Amino acid sequence: MKNYPIRDLRPGMKIAEPVYTKSGQMLMDVGTVLTSALIDRLSYYGIDSASAEVPVSIRETPAAEQKAPVSMPNRSRASNPSYSQKVKSQPEFMAYQIEYTKEVNSIRSLLDGIIQNPAQPPDIGQILNECSRLTSLTKTTVDLFDKLHNMRLDDDSVYSHCLNVALIARQMGKWLYFSAEDMDVLTLCGLFHDIGKVQIPDEILNKPGKYTDEEFALIRQHPVTSYNLLKYLPLDERIKNAALMHHERCDGSGYPQKLKADQIDDFAEIIAIADVYDAMTAARSYRSPLCPFQAIDMFEKDGLQLYSPKYILTFLNRIANTYQNNRVLLNNGQSANIVMINSKHLTRPMIQLDDGSVVDMLNLPEWEIIKII
Repeated sequence: MKNYPIRDLRPGMKIAEPVYTKSGQMLMDVGTVLTSALIDRLSYYGIDSASAEVPVSIRETPAAEQKAPVSMPNRSRASNPSYSQKVKSQPEFMAYQIEYTKEVNSIRSLLDGIIQNPAQPPDIGQILNECSRLTSLTKTTVDLFDKLHNMRLDDDSVYSHCLNVALIARQMGKWLYFSAEDMDVLTLCGLFHDIGKVQIPDEILNKPGKYTDEEFALIRQHPVTSYNLLKYLPLDERIKNAALMHHERCDGSGYPQKLKADQIDDFAEIIAIADVYDAMTAARSYRSPLCPFQAIDMFEKDGLQLYSPKYILTFLNRIANTYQNNRVLLNNGQSANIVMINSKHLTRPMIQLDDGSVVDMLNLPEWEIIKII
């Protein structure tokens, strides 16, 4: 048994001591056999190292003989642009990019203004009009997530995160057939949910290593800080509750109050899902962004325990289908196009390889989608 940095872990190793998240929740138990997806999971939760055992089969295989991912020649990549390249080359995307950047700056002014002058009520009408203008530039759900996936700002700041969460939450409201008024409230829940993080120094928020106890306590305090900044403003109570409760989980493992299912505001539950999805698929100082299919896989494994079924199931089914027709990279080095999403196992779609063959990933459990390209 040895303690390994995450970068040195390999599929096939066995976890030798329980691994816990920074919030104290067990992530992996003794005896868990690591896969590429599980190693990504450790990285996502900011785990620096883990105690693991190396099976004899791995230990006795010379490095030169160990199988590396098979890199298949890509005959179409040179001549045909990827789906992502096509999206970014469209004039509509460029127009969206301009409006998106303007909206991030507006959110910066909005949140900073509340912090600097908490007695001054924010101009809710203006910010909703700007969000509405941005939303009008996307024709369909697929169009929205195409743009968001390719829209990542270099800094992935609190402000851009709040905008992404607001747009994802608003889309969830549409999927759930909310009224126009409720969708506006849900949008504002997303815009305001992380206002408390604005007061946390960037060197702590973007710290690549492990937090000190004091830093960790400060990070976990941000929902309360957010609520305190909003509680006296003339805002819908659901907006304030979303700020306070978006890190609560249905099994009571969340924070700051360890609330359970029925104790959590419905809008806070929706914001929680949008918040986690956007955080997973954004770059962090301690990891690269996760592929949306890796994020969906994590939701499938933990979702029904942590989130309300009526919200998480709607989200997963809808979000997976937005990636149909996208080009993806597999863990064996091959690239493919997604032909059809498997409704029974969202991360195992039908794909078409570059040689024209169609493969059902449900029959190939060792294959994984690691990147949208």
